[in-house]
Amino acid sequence: MNRYLVIGLLLLVLVLLPSGSPPAGIRVGSKQDPETAILGEMLTQLIRSTGQPSTHLSVGGTTVVFDALRRGEIDAYPEYTGTLIKEIFASEADVTEAQLPSLLAKDGISISRPLGFNNSYALAVRRETAEQLDLKTISDLADHPDMRLGFSNEFIDRDDGWKNLRKVYSLPHERVSGMEHAVSYRQLEVQDIDVMDAYTTDAQLAELDLVLLEDDLAYFPRYDAVVLYRSDLQNRYPELVDKVLQLESAIDEPAIIQLNARVAAQEASERQAAADFLRDEFSVSSDIEDPSLASQVWQRTLEHCDLVRRSLIPAIFFAIPLGVIAAKLPRLGQIILGAVGIVQTIPALALLVLLIAPVAYLNLNTIGAGSMTAVVALFLYSLLPIVRNTATGLATIPPEYGESATALGLSRSFRLFHIDLPLASPSILAGIKTAAVLNVGFATLGALVGARGYGQPILTGIRLNNTSLIMQGAVPAACLAILLQVVFEYSERWLVPAGLRPLSASESDVPKH
Repeated sequence: MNRYLVIGLLLLVLVLLPSGSPPAGIRVGSKQDPETAILGEMLTQLIRSTGQPSTHLSVGGTTVVFDALRRGEIDAYPEYTGTLIKEIFASEADVTEAQLPSLLAKDGISISRPLGFNNSYALAVRRETAEQLDLKTISDLADHPDMRLGFSNEFIDRDDGWKNLRKVYSLPHERVSGMEHAVSYRQLEVQDIDVMDAYTTDAQLAELDLVLLEDDLAYFPRYDAVVLYRSDLQNRYPELVDKVLQLESAIDEPAIIQLNARVAAQEASERQAAADFLRDEFSVSSDIEDPSLASQVWQRTLEHCDLVRRSLIPAIFFAIPLGVIAAKLPRLGQIILGAVGIVQTIPALALLVLLIAPVAYLNLNTIGAGSMTAVVALFLYSLLPIVRNTATGLATIPPEYGESATALGLSRSFRLFHIDLPLASPSILAGIKTAAVLNVGFATLGALVGARGYGQPILTGIRLNNTSLIMQGAVPAACLAILLQVVFEYSERWLVPAGLRPLSASESDVPKH
């Protein structure tokens, strides 16, 4: 019993340790495509040039990043007018660009004038496909219902995306796959799909020699790039806002396409491309020296372990009692196991999005390095293996042990802590080990809401089609999972009573007398 008390106290101290520091200064957000990441870096570096610290956070899709701005979790981010009209204010009737300032002001948000380029949606096909099928307009797709369509997940669900585009053009296509935007280009290149959604300023259009189908029914609105920022910034840091607004009418389409191309060709990082533009256009110098690979991996390891400990340890404290209840009260146990089982079946991305609202309601940070959205999601995903293994371990204890305890007049609490839990400890520890390994893998998805750790290079690598960046996150994550398995294997020798541990090879060869 003493060893379990010591372990519990150590875990409690570990989970109560403070997390890393929150993002410093002005927080600039961006979506997860390269173009808005470049624009986000421009905003961040312009803010820093005023002497004010600033942090750039790459977070989720449109609604996630806009809600973060509305709640004040970020201070500014780049957006597009068409997205505001068709996505954010889709419920408003016939919204025009002229109405956007007044609509945004209701949420304490201000909007800049256009930055100088229009990045509209379009549908793209390979040139050989366009020539072979004589495709020139989106309407022409209606004559080819067997074509395979691959769209970004956001485009499929947006009001200005596939669901209404299909109605306007009366398109009969059923073979539609959802995927990350960067992955769509790969799938189109290897001919796994025939049509994808594209942005008209994407660098890959020229690189892959793709053809944009004419929007002959004028379905897509203009998507002029703008900056959204908290209105109170004007009062708090007027010189900062003036600096940011220098981007108005400063970036034309050839300029943004060139920036996108440099990043896509891996000639420059998003940070470097933004710095070069600001230096050439505004004589703004930025210190953008990247840390060494070793220091980056070490920092991400600390951030990843922080997510794991803040979610796994509370899950252990919560799940073991639930497992005990499930074993002792079978009817209630079915409800408990069903509930944690249902949570496990919810796709990780959906769970992250669903948790943003309740986490925000509790006034906890939903995005950023210490995202409570990611922590809560990981906590919920860790419950099932521990609850199920605890319940199973207790349920499979031979009944004669209980009969002996009853005959000796032992209390239920004494029997639970001194007999049942020690006997079930191999099963409980196996559940915790499974939860820990799953937690390490799932924690990479926290990058979708701005959480740090190994997910950041993986997400950036997917965005830039950079395999080495993906491996910088995937390999350490796999190594951390293996390390945790080894730690649990060795800890089993101390946590599990000697008579319940499996014999080693040397012990099993000892003759019995």
